[in-house]
Amino acid sequence: MGYLLQAGKGQLAIMNRARPIREVLEDEKTPPRVRGLLGEIAAIKAFGERNALKATANYTEFVKLDRDAASYVVSACEPLRFKPKEWRFPIVGSLPYLGWFSLERARKHAARLREEGWDVDLRGAGAYSTLGWFRDPVLSSMIGEGEAALGNLVNVVLHESVHATLYVKGQSFFNESLANFAGDRLTLDYLDGTRGREAKEAIAYRQAEADWEKRRRRMHEAYEELNRVYESARPEAEKRAEKERVLQALKTEFGAKREITNATLMQFKTYETGTPEFEELFRACGSSWTSFFGSLRALKPESFPSEQLEQLGEVLRPLIRKGCPRDERS
Repeated sequence: MGYLLQAGKGQLAIMNRARPIREVLEDEKTPPRVRGLLGEIAAIKAFGERNALKATANYTEFVKLDRDAASYVVSACEPLRFKPKEWRFPIVGSLPYLGWFSLERARKHAARLREEGWDVDLRGAGAYSTLGWFRDPVLSSMIGEGEAALGNLVNVVLHESVHATLYVKGQSFFNESLANFAGDRLTLDYLDGTRGREAKEAIAYRQAEADWEKRRRRMHEAYEELNRVYESARPEAEKRAEKERVLQALKTEFGAKREITNATLMQFKTYETGTPEFEELFRACGSSWTSFFGSLRALKPESFPSEQLEQLGEVLRPLIRKGCPRDERS
């Protein structure tokens, strides 16, 4: 109840600070860079709607936060097994993470989990979706710096719009990986279509994505290496020593300031599962987002053999074999 209370109070505080984007654009005090990016929001939303994303009242308002992150996400994992801790709530079902509006409270919660013996990860999140319960605003934490800022903003708006379009209760791996898959591809289509492939914004965003892909690949390699260690018959002391070696090497390679733990690697898995199957289904649907989402809407919570299913091929391959509903507009 304490967690839900802070979530409600935090959301209310954000709603109370929201200003219509139209008003922000007309305000002479609005920095030109912010004005330029906010002026793109209507076009991004319209693009998403043309590509089968649900039309909503989201992103018609702007909130200037007094912090760098919209919320602070805490996740936990067993120390010698890739088994995340889950929290259960009405409506959304189970979740492998909790979002806090207060960094202090997030740190206290993370400390309690560590005392209980969990591996813990705490990170800031620039945006989140309320799944239609509230009108989500554009947050100042979504406005980045540099030439890649436009692409990053487009990606966040489209990623969160995917959540508003299709969300399966108790399936965070599916929900987040789907939003990543669709959001990433639609962002490139938007930049190429509005700016051109050789535009500085498109080039900067592609370079940032390439850099992030290298990081994702290394995270995946570390996950697979440690998973083999954890599933082996080696003594616990050896497993812990190998875990320390792999994670410390990863931290040094990335120049990371915060610790990298099992929970950090599980967060990566939450957002990066099922990409080959999503890609195959998208091609089977004739690269039509309408057909693609139409096919996925056949999935219900009972379609998954368990909550928080990681191996998404189990539910996606039957859809691929079945084939996609036709997009009458294509």
